[in-house]
Amino acid sequence: MKFILDNWAFILLALASGGMLLWPVIAGSAAGGIPAHEAVQLINREKAVVVDVCSAQEFATGHIVGARNIPLTSLEAELPGAVKNKQQPLILVCQSGARSSRAVSQARKLGFEKVYSLAGGLKAWGAANLPLEKT
Repeated sequence: MKFILDNWAFILLALASGGMLLWPVIAGSAAGGIPAHEAVQLINREKAVVVDVCSAQEFATGHIVGARNIPLTSLEAELPGAVKNKQQPLILVCQSGARSSRAVSQARKLGFEKVYSLAGGLKAWGAANLPLEKT
């Protein structure tokens, strides 16, 4: 207890810096992440384009039917050529949702307006018993 009282400023500084490091992760996963059932509605009603940002090897093991594969490392270079209409909804997908959350900001920088990350990624898609295909 004496240690905490003597070093309260350092402890407070450590907690604040930890919170600042975690904030982008928390804010990024909450912003734009949509559950699988909402993604299906966007695909069916608004003709959303699904882009899988996984590697080609991961894409071959299983992906959403009709998805296009553009790895995260080449997203900025290839996305404008693959998806011409920037007003059309864009759903970014990866295995767990982490890479696609990062890809949302890249797509927005390129001018895409309606960009979403599939919350939980392909794991959530499969858990909802939605179809996957292999190439």
